[in-house]
Amino acid sequence: MLAVVEGIAVPEVALSVLDLAPISEGATAATAVRNTIDLARHAERLGYKRYWLAEHHLAPGVAGSSPPVLGALVASATERIRVGSAGVQLAHRTPLSVVEEFGLIDALHPGRLDLGLGRSGKQLLRERADRPPAPAAPPPDAGVLIPPPPDAGVLIPPPPDLRGLTRSPRLALTFGLLQQPGAETPDYGEQVADILALLEGTYRSPEGLDAHAVPGEGADVEVWILGSSGGASARTAGERGLRFVANYHVSPSTVLDAVGAYRAAFTPSKYLARPHVAVSADVVVAETDAKAAELAAGYGPWVRSIRTGQGAIPFPATETVAAQAWTDEDAAIVADRVRTQFTGSPKTVAEGLRRLRDATGADELVITTITHEHADRVRSYELLAGEWGR
Repeated sequence: MLAVVEGIAVPEVALSVLDLAPISEGATAATAVRNTIDLARHAERLGYKRYWLAEHHLAPGVAGSSPPVLGALVASATERIRVGSAGVQLAHRTPLSVVEEFGLIDALHPGRLDLGLGRSGKQLLRERADRPPAPAAPPPDAGVLIPPPPDAGVLIPPPPDLRGLTRSPRLALTFGLLQQPGAETPDYGEQVADILALLEGTYRSPEGLDAHAVPGEGADVEVWILGSSGGASARTAGERGLRFVANYHVSPSTVLDAVGAYRAAFTPSKYLARPHVAVSADVVVAETDAKAAELAAGYGPWVRSIRTGQGAIPFPATETVAAQAWTDEDAAIVADRVRTQFTGSPKTVAEGLRRLRDATGADELVITTITHEHADRVRSYELLAGEWGR
């Protein structure tokens, strides 16, 4: 499949799905899980390459608290599509538990699993809080288009001011409940090394003892590292020659830093001869630009709930959004996410995603879509797949 860029035919990159198992306003977690299974079956039929599950905790609007459990359900309900995590948060898990969980799924679904490894949300928030905050009310044209001119670029917005989020008591409660009292998060690179060693059967303790994960050792899983900046995740992925996911949908202001740091650190390995990058994007597609904008109206309030520390709320209906008060402070804290969401007709969104591909050099794109009605979400993925495959 080829796309034409400036008169030159280039291969289209593969599209995959990132699912948070969102709970819509008025719905239940059980409905969200059933919707995930249904969407996975549609994604397989539509030709998406991978179906990844995110990990969130104490979020009233998200049912995806355990990628391994939900991944096992998705793998059992599908036949061919790759299934994985995006990602497992290593701060409150041990390498052995991760390998055993994914090894258990691989025992029944060999060769279909992607093990995406992420860091602690607490660690990431500390990093982001250290960045210079964006202006209190960014002007409409704030940000940098890479590459110029505007009709050929992708927006790299100023970073948001997340200092308030780092002080959230509810966020502190979440992190406290996820870890045992007094527990400290190990070095991320060491955790990744231990996971690889356990998968390969080469693990040795500092005392020289070997350990063999059953199930898990020898599992045919593809290891990915997720990163939102040019920090430890990007460097670890590059130095170990692993596949890397840059989270444009979470931190659009740092996506180029993340991709650049990964490529700069990359060392060929038995896993990869050259860097391999996937880039995530928030997307809502409908038959028209106006309809897509209507379906995406709840996205701003939903992001606001996350960034104010209350946890993702159930995705609001259009009438709920219309009745809500909205301040300049609210607009500022979500501006980078709202302005980098790809919404519109199939052609509009496909063109935007190709610009993202070109700006980042992505080998794959991972699409996450949230709407209030499940049918609209399924339709969004259908329309995008149809346009991407033309």
